[in-house]
Amino acid sequence: MNLSWSSDLNLTGVASPGLLIDVDCLAANIQSMLAIVGGDASRLRPHVKTHKMSRVIQMQREAGIDQFKVATLSEAQMVAEAGGRDVLIAYQMVGPNVERLAKLLDAHRATRFATIVDHPDAVALLGNRFADAGRPLSVMIDVDCGMHRTGIEMGPALQQLRDQIDSTAGLRYAGLHVYDGHLHDPSLQERRARAQAIFEELRRYDREHPSPCIVGGGSPTFAVWAERTPWQCSPGTTLFWDTGYGSCFPELEFRVGLALVTRVISKPGADRICLDIGYKSMAAEMPLEKRVVIPDIPDAQFIGQSEEHLVVATARADDFSLGHAFLAYPRHVCPTVALHDFATVLRDGKISGEQWKVDARAR
Repeated sequence: MNLSWSSDLNLTGVASPGLLIDVDCLAANIQSMLAIVGGDASRLRPHVKTHKMSRVIQMQREAGIDQFKVATLSEAQMVAEAGGRDVLIAYQMVGPNVERLAKLLDAHRATRFATIVDHPDAVALLGNRFADAGRPLSVMIDVDCGMHRTGIEMGPALQQLRDQIDSTAGLRYAGLHVYDGHLHDPSLQERRARAQAIFEELRRYDREHPSPCIVGGGSPTFAVWAERTPWQCSPGTTLFWDTGYGSCFPELEFRVGLALVTRVISKPGADRICLDIGYKSMAAEMPLEKRVVIPDIPDAQFIGQSEEHLVVATARADDFSLGHAFLAYPRHVCPTVALHDFATVLRDGKISGEQWKVDARAR
């Protein structure tokens, strides 16, 4: 895993805690994504949840990528406003979000939108709203391929749901959405084998009941989907990468393109420092010792974290004065980005002075 950002960066003007993006790493990761699908941008539908930034959408569109997957209506709106032409909202619409979706479609008629369903009640709900909308809503069926978070298992119930979509005015069946987020095996061979079992089941269904589109996979299995299927791939973390996936999947040669800037705000003991990255500025769902990597404190032991503080034990505590700045690399980049309003931009190894807004922080 490459964490070779320059240790000579002038971080004086970068507020902490804050995000720092290396756009050269981002550009390289976009090209790596394209290389994995043989240069065919039509096979990519990158997930927006990792970055939530219109400037990243712009960079992908400039590289020929114009299909996107999102988790929230705010992300969908951001993609449309950035000029994206095809958006899959990979989240089942319920409650007021059905009406919000209808207003989004009316406001952005140049963008093709689709959403997912996994239950007959969701189909009925969408049908009631879109029967007289003037243009059909594209709907994909969310398939549970083993994660058991959302979706419907392959079998008769799936076909019944598809029949219901076909017979519901205002809706159009658009294909299958298949997320294999449970496949995190460090062994590439094991990941391939488990993904292959999913492919075979999908192929059997598709031979009998062809679908106009199948969207599948996440970042850990991205290259496997690209190699062994003709379907669309939807990686997300590959854009910024992180120390979590970088340490688990070394065969995926993406570059870590995002870091946190943090500073010493207190020295509560001879062997301790306190940094300003609490769990309001970085993802905290991992065990404390695995939440972040700080290369300049190789002996760091994380003692405790609260909303605005991270207490670190290190034999080098005396080497760091109040205000000393570090680069810290989050283990999970997606929820970390969602905690910030903007990111400072690094170009050609230098702080550029630009700031990119995290446009879609809202739901």
